[in-house]
Amino acid sequence: MSDTHLTAPTRFIEVDGDKFAYRRWGNGASGQPPLFLLQHFRGGMDHWDPLMTDGLAEGREVILYNGRGIASSTGVPRTRIEHMADDAAAVIRALGLTQVDLLGFSLGGFQAQDLTRRHPGLVRKLMLLGTGPRGGNPDSEPGLLEAAPRPVPTLDDFLFLFFGRSEAAKQAGREFWLRRHQRVDQDPPSSPAVIQAQIEANMYYLPKLDAAAPYAHLRDIRQPTFILNGVNDVMIPTINSWHMAQNIPNAQLFIYPDAGHAAQFQFPQRFLKHAIQFLDE
Repeated sequence: MSDTHLTAPTRFIEVDGDKFAYRRWGNGASGQPPLFLLQHFRGGMDHWDPLMTDGLAEGREVILYNGRGIASSTGVPRTRIEHMADDAAAVIRALGLTQVDLLGFSLGGFQAQDLTRRHPGLVRKLMLLGTGPRGGNPDSEPGLLEAAPRPVPTLDDFLFLFFGRSEAAKQAGREFWLRRHQRVDQDPPSSPAVIQAQIEANMYYLPKLDAAAPYAHLRDIRQPTFILNGVNDVMIPTINSWHMAQNIPNAQLFIYPDAGHAAQFQFPQRFLKHAIQFLDE
């Protein structure tokens, strides 16, 4: 039987003395580059939606990954986004890959942008979900700083942080919560050291590189780029997605209604249709 999100084994690859955890499965005979996924703040491989990852894996290989020191990976967690991006690039190369499609969600989207700018030859296409540019609008909603770093996240935290406000949106969130807990051998949770390191990395990411042209650096991203957000992202304001679409030369923007930070988890089937079209065309 072919592997799935629920059965793909956790593997490890050593880079610079640390072991990086990853899971890899899907249609390796498709002729498409593997899709390499970078996760949100403190998230690990089991924080993805099986509907999303298995749906994408029908047309290509999917690679989930834990950065240095995150969940089942070893080492000291990074405190700079560019260093996280360099680690991911080193792992891609260590896996013997010369090019991937790259998907980054939230803090993973910060990494994906830096990886694409710093290692452009590795990336064919770029997908940025619920994220924003370096130096973007930081005006998150009240309550974020209480819910996001809570030692043991609750369902209510996920509903507040990731989903829309209607009852239909909350029900979609509850269904996602059940799907993401289906795997038996789950990754260990990220440590308090990961939380602190990633908060520090986020603070380094807030200042603008150039006050006169704050988004000029995005013009270095020449790859076809897919940008998705919900209409009301309480973590990384949705206006940031517009700024990215305006400044990345070959970008297309999707805004889902009645959705928040994780629009792809709230509308997984809609997202799959849009994502697969983008990756295949």
